[in-house]
Amino acid sequence: MAGKASLKRLVHHLPVSTETLALLGLKPRLRTRRYNLSYLRKILPQACEQIRPFANAAQPGKRVLIFSTLHYWIRHSTILGLALAGLGYQVTLVYLPMPDWRRRFNKFENIRHAISTRKTLEPAKALMEFVNLFNVKPEKKLPPELGEAVDSISLHDTQYTFESEEVDLKSDFYRLRQESNNRAACALLAWLRSNPMDVALIPNGANVEFGAAYHTTRYLGIPTVTYEFSEDRGQIWLAQDEEVVRQNTDLLWQARAHLPLTAEQRREIEDLESARRGARTFGLSDRLWQDVPAGSVEQTRAALGLDNRPVVLLATNVIGDSLTLERNIFSNSMSEWITRTVRYFTSRTDVQLVIRIHPGERYSKGFSAIEIINKVEKQLPENIHVVGPLEKVNTYDVMRLTALGLVYTTTTGLEMAMDGIPVVIAGETHYRKRGFTFDPNTWDEYFEILDRVLANPARPRLTDDQIDMAWNYAYRFFFEYPRPFPWRVVQFWKDYEVWPMARVFSDEGQAQFGDTFRYLAGEPLDWSRN
Repeated sequence: MAGKASLKRLVHHLPVSTETLALLGLKPRLRTRRYNLSYLRKILPQACEQIRPFANAAQPGKRVLIFSTLHYWIRHSTILGLALAGLGYQVTLVYLPMPDWRRRFNKFENIRHAISTRKTLEPAKALMEFVNLFNVKPEKKLPPELGEAVDSISLHDTQYTFESEEVDLKSDFYRLRQESNNRAACALLAWLRSNPMDVALIPNGANVEFGAAYHTTRYLGIPTVTYEFSEDRGQIWLAQDEEVVRQNTDLLWQARAHLPLTAEQRREIEDLESARRGARTFGLSDRLWQDVPAGSVEQTRAALGLDNRPVVLLATNVIGDSLTLERNIFSNSMSEWITRTVRYFTSRTDVQLVIRIHPGERYSKGFSAIEIINKVEKQLPENIHVVGPLEKVNTYDVMRLTALGLVYTTTTGLEMAMDGIPVVIAGETHYRKRGFTFDPNTWDEYFEILDRVLANPARPRLTDDQIDMAWNYAYRFFFEYPRPFPWRVVQFWKDYEVWPMARVFSDEGQAQFGDTFRYLAGEPLDWSRN
């Protein structure tokens, strides 16, 4: 026994360890520190048994490609693919068995992860097909249009990973992301040219190989659905033929804007706002939007050293966040917008600028908005106040003092409009051009709006109709834009224990999630049914 264990330890460190172990009759190691499908191995056989009667009874539907990589997404995509198979869709999961997008893995590590994945997925082979993209001979070169799109994803990856808008295109990391994304796109392009699909389903669609896959399917004209998770458990955002992180609510707003809120809907959105402002959780979300409950206006004014001059609130996003990257309208970046805005207010001593650094920066290891501000002036003038991410200040208390709001893409701008505060939006965000914000398209327009509003800052409240519209939009975005969905990627096992496949396919489960599954498989979204 000791000899066999020693042999196993030795062979596991050889380049062909998993294949050699199999030849020697030793059990391959299916779990590594960075790549773990153990929970999927545990539940998959039973999930297949539960879904098989539904799949056998369903009429054959569309051919659905699901693309996935990273072990936690592969786990999730497999169970999602089974659910679609139960509805009759012909599902193929095309995957890359990679544990991390931040470093290179040699071919021997890839072999180990590939064998682990293949063995894990075996129970589902009769219900859906599986393709390891590493085994596909790739195209030699991407078409120019697709190559440019993949390069943009590589830039995005680098900005997101290092939380910085400034990127060295000669850096090792950018080249790593470019090579990896290009390889994935070349392989997927080759496979799809031989295996036509009716629809593609891709998580996120904006980052790493997910983004490369999204641009590949769109290049080929394949209808493509992307999805991400909202703040609440039991919900996702999804988008058809666009990146879900852009949160395009155009069709939702067209279908629902004309409907006034019912008394119950108004209570729901008011309860949500009360929780956000009062440092309380809401619904199925564990998130706290503030560190401290709301206080008094006088306390806030004293804490920030503000006097009676009008207050302008600039709320930042986290630098490099997906909700800011490639959202530029008239600035080259959020950093440039912050820089030029601070310069403008250095000469506007008739008003006070409060810059609220996004509290999410406390979890950030990258570039801070404070560093951007410090580069503008060595010593900021007395009318500019910076509230750092760790300061125990309730942002909503600052809003109560605010005459004008400035935002890039943060939903703080939407909430200021709900309070009747005029808001200028500098980035491409989902609530821009909904009828209750200022939406400049150029620097000249931006500064003209600031000059005009600040010429009489005591007067510029929104109209009652605009405030009602902001509340209506907020309800649609927070309560109707997310779709019900049973399983999140984070703590997937907890959700699956509540919603095993059998329960999802019960009358109760299908009433709750059936439409969402069909939308994920490319059936047209019908926002009028909310």
